[in-house]
Amino acid sequence: MAKVWIEAALNGPWGRERQPGMPLTVEEIIAEGIAAAEAGAAIIHIHAYDPDTGRQRDEWPIYTRIIEGIRARADAIVYPTIPLAGSDYAGSADRRFGHTAELARRGLLEWTVVDPGSVSFVRFDELGGTAPGFIYVNPLDDVRDGLRIARQYGLHPSYAIYEPGFTRLGAALAAIAPKPPTPVYRLMFSDEFAWGFPPRPEYLDAHLTLLAETAPGAPWMVAGLGVDIRPLIAPAVERGGHVRVGLEDAPWRSELGNQQWVDEAVRLVQAAGGEPATAAEVRLTLREPG
Repeated sequence: MAKVWIEAALNGPWGRERQPGMPLTVEEIIAEGIAAAEAGAAIIHIHAYDPDTGRQRDEWPIYTRIIEGIRARADAIVYPTIPLAGSDYAGSADRRFGHTAELARRGLLEWTVVDPGSVSFVRFDELGGTAPGFIYVNPLDDVRDGLRIARQYGLHPSYAIYEPGFTRLGAALAAIAPKPPTPVYRLMFSDEFAWGFPPRPEYLDAHLTLLAETAPGAPWMVAGLGVDIRPLIAPAVERGGHVRVGLEDAPWRSELGNQQWVDEAVRLVQAAGGEPATAAEVRLTLREPG
């Protein structure tokens, strides 16, 4: 029976005006991380917030409290986001990855976000208005800095693959010696945003064809933003992949909470003939690929 990794992305950058059910405070994030892990998620992805302002706040002491709080009750791979380049709290590569490096130095991280490319963000329902959208910018210096930290501390890069070029660049950079620990390719789909592919099996196969050419045997999962990923869970299991769910990725104003998304993922993985992997099994697979 295939062991399938389930990742739960608990909140994301949206704020409660767009995703009302997302956890915001340290205590809420810890509680939902524990619940997601107990439901079957081996991997937990988090964004830290300032509860007073409602803005994302990527500081290592906050993430330390969250990571240690979840791990005190559940064995899970817990890793944070990085701030958007160009924001007023991320003026350089050093500042974008500063909290990552400190958390890794303290032995709290196993994975890290490294997104190998830039992409234009706009929602389909905003195209007829004046909403400007934005460019999610990942300069090459930032990507290299993230991979440098991954090499230094033995962290697995979690690559968000918004467009096919992200796979090509990520694979090429990961092939440069000394190689970082095995990257995980998170294939991004969307219903609501005008980038990448919608969540259909034929588009998953397009991603996988390119991945097989550029990074043969690399671990991958289906994920996205503004997406109901459930139609791709069975195809992913059948093709040897893994799954990410949660309120960061779900359509805005999701009626399901994080634990319910994990419950759905477990149900669909098992219906497709798989079984949720434990965090220990994920670690073992990454140490011994194949």
